[in-house]
Amino acid sequence: MPAANLIGEEGVGFAIAQARLGPGRVHHCMRAIGTGERSLELMVERATSREAFGGPLSDQGVVATWIAESRLELEQARLLTLKAAWLMDTVGNKRARTEIAAIKVVAARVLTRITDRAMQLFGAAGVSADTPLAYFYAMGRQLRIVDGPDEVHLRTVAREEIRKVDRPVPDPEPAAATTALRP
Repeated sequence: MPAANLIGEEGVGFAIAQARLGPGRVHHCMRAIGTGERSLELMVERATSREAFGGPLSDQGVVATWIAESRLELEQARLLTLKAAWLMDTVGNKRARTEIAAIKVVAARVLTRITDRAMQLFGAAGVSADTPLAYFYAMGRQLRIVDGPDEVHLRTVAREEIRKVDRPVPDPEPAAATTALRP
């Protein structure tokens, strides 16, 4: 590449790209959560309007469980995403690395699980172009690969957990206090 075409200093392109990944990942997670909300809305609409076994599908215990689990998972993903964004704002992207990695995995998983449940309620229509669910599912599955596959982000989270154990744990009592108690 000619020097005249450089944006910034030579050799810092990778660092610039890496600096943008954290905010980009948060954006992906916010989109996944919003799309999960839409999948849940479609699931509830279908469950309350479709009748089987003498009543609406929402009367079936498993369907009610799917709806409840979907709400719980969305709220967990939302809170974890908010925490990661807050950490990015307060301590910087580098120190929020583990939380960013965690939300990247969690948000995509939540989206695919919720959308899968909604697709199940819609039956064949759920995998057709009649609903946006097949597209939502493909989006969630794609998010498990782009910006690094889940396994890369899980490794980041695991390394941080392992690093915590490797740190020396401070003694809760000062040395002078423990020696004073000895006979």
